[in-house]
Amino acid sequence: MTTPWNLLALPPLPEELMRHLLAPLGDRVDVRVPAARDRDALLAALPEAEIVLGDWTSTLVMDAAAVAAAPRLAFVQQPSVGVDGHDLDALAASGVPLANTPGVSAVAVSEWCLAATLSLSRKLGAADAAVRAGEWPQQGLQPYELRGRRVGIVGYGPIGVSCAEMFRALGCHVTFWTRTPRADPAFEDLETLVSGSDVVVVVIALSDETRGLIDPARMKQGALLVNAARGGVVDQQALVASLRDGHLGGAALDVFDVEPLPAGDPLRDLPNVLLSPHVAGVTPEATGRLLTATLANLTAALEGREVEAVLNGVSPLVRRKFTESSTT
Repeated sequence: MTTPWNLLALPPLPEELMRHLLAPLGDRVDVRVPAARDRDALLAALPEAEIVLGDWTSTLVMDAAAVAAAPRLAFVQQPSVGVDGHDLDALAASGVPLANTPGVSAVAVSEWCLAATLSLSRKLGAADAAVRAGEWPQQGLQPYELRGRRVGIVGYGPIGVSCAEMFRALGCHVTFWTRTPRADPAFEDLETLVSGSDVVVVVIALSDETRGLIDPARMKQGALLVNAARGGVVDQQALVASLRDGHLGGAALDVFDVEPLPAGDPLRDLPNVLLSPHVAGVTPEATGRLLTATLANLTAALEGREVEAVLNGVSPLVRRKFTESSTT
């Protein structure tokens, strides 16, 4: 009988729930969790780990030191699109494939981006606050329609593609930018997109290359910024300044440099800013797709089949590093 794989589960869920979610894997895995949600506990648990199920909060990450502490590690499955904090090069150097779950939240996030844009353009937050305060400002809010507006999408993976479909359905003129140029008439350079769009929607992954990519000061006067990527992609200090001086017409933010958003952060007090607690991709439907994709990849790894969506260039065929014969 094959010895069960040691699976270290890092998501911030109760151990009993984690075991329940992974129950379809059966006795092929021995599910473990760190003794605590801190780095010392992670490092203590890694020497026996063969498969790591990642932490979508980026609290517990497989950086270079963590990879070095896991000599048996054969596969990392990240149950999210973002892989912030994981050292893809260190994992690749150790022959460990890292896979994510692309596309599972595309509908959820793109719907949030559209809803947030409509909330800003139609001044829904200000209207609600005014009515609750006993006011009736039918003439003073100055909402406007999206039809005919220019919408620029930064990032063109599954979420960006879904965003484009939704905004085009409303009659918007949609362009996009991604790091790999496309032979597509809707593709334009980043400077043109940022400076010429009425709405800039940010849905690109955070990396060293994209950190601070969007400077709100370079956006069109009165434009709207919608960020559902990661806080670090947008220069947050410049964003605050552009909102304070009226350069931007508004911003909708599901992500921030520091999460949760700290007390006293200036974004809390600025008008015409929609704040959301990193939940754009959190719907029952998206969660179901996430669980299905994660279990499918883990099952493939256990059965010796290729896993999907490997990001770090390693072979998608997961190979166990230590077997019973090699340890006897």
